[in-house]
Amino acid sequence: MPAPALITLIVGDEELLVDRAVAAVVASAREEDPEVDVHDLVPSQVGPTTLVEVTSPSLFGDRRVVVIRSSQDLVKDLAATVTDYLRAPADDVFMVLTHAGGAKGKALLQAAVKAGALRVDCKGPTKGPERVAFVKGEFSSAGRQITSDAAQALVDAVGTELREIAAACTQLIADTQGRVDAAAVARYHSGKAEASGFSVADRAVEGRLAEALEQLRWSLAVGTAPVLINSALAGAVRGIAVAAQPPRGMNEAELAKRAKVPPWKLRTLRQQARGWSAAGVTRAMAVIAETDALIKGAGRDPEYALERAVIEIARARGAR
Repeated sequence: MPAPALITLIVGDEELLVDRAVAAVVASAREEDPEVDVHDLVPSQVGPTTLVEVTSPSLFGDRRVVVIRSSQDLVKDLAATVTDYLRAPADDVFMVLTHAGGAKGKALLQAAVKAGALRVDCKGPTKGPERVAFVKGEFSSAGRQITSDAAQALVDAVGTELREIAAACTQLIADTQGRVDAAAVARYHSGKAEASGFSVADRAVEGRLAEALEQLRWSLAVGTAPVLINSALAGAVRGIAVAAQPPRGMNEAELAKRAKVPPWKLRTLRQQARGWSAAGVTRAMAVIAETDALIKGAGRDPEYALERAVIEIARARGAR
């Protein structure tokens, strides 16, 4: 691991990525000198005296890492002091500035760039596919693999908070072996019923009957309510209906709203809609309506009703 730069500028507001970037600098410094002192400061802890103390040359040649978090929040005088320091940084101090990246405190950010700081951008994922890519990256970094559908299921189950997604990845990596698939995600995230329901629905509308039935058994085994699974099936078929025959002149945002999905999922819906006809969609919607009635009291075996629905929906794909 190479020694860190004398000045590192970490830009972004995704706390997990910022924390990791700071930790990487500290780890690099400690690899060079295990006894390196680390001063991790937030603006409220920074004063003129503090800055002088942590950045002054050491009498014994000790190396230090000085981290100033949220540097955009430094008051004007302190920002000016840091700017002055950046013009002539100490040889035995690794300075790390984190900055949210907005207009606030922009002069300090520009001063760090001008001083030749190593810039690390920490922009977190904001779209579904980016979060899925993040999950895959977490597994790859650990020397493991996760299937695309499992990565999507994990994101669906955990939500958009990056720390929670990362924690879920760490848990799965620790508790499983080999390549992680959607069934493993369903086992560990049974509390998020909609995630396993979505897994069943996705396989069914894609015509992957064997996988859809396998996912259905997992979902039921971990306690997913039948009504939630049928709701996921209904949502998937409704999305297929919109994607297969989009109204003329409707833009992406309106189309997503009509399909009741986030805009990023339209691409997935269009792929899933291949092979579906109007007759097939009509048949699938009828099956879902029948299943809803059976689950809510008209039938004696909700699990059998769902299995039949999955089979009929998978077969409806390609119906003419």
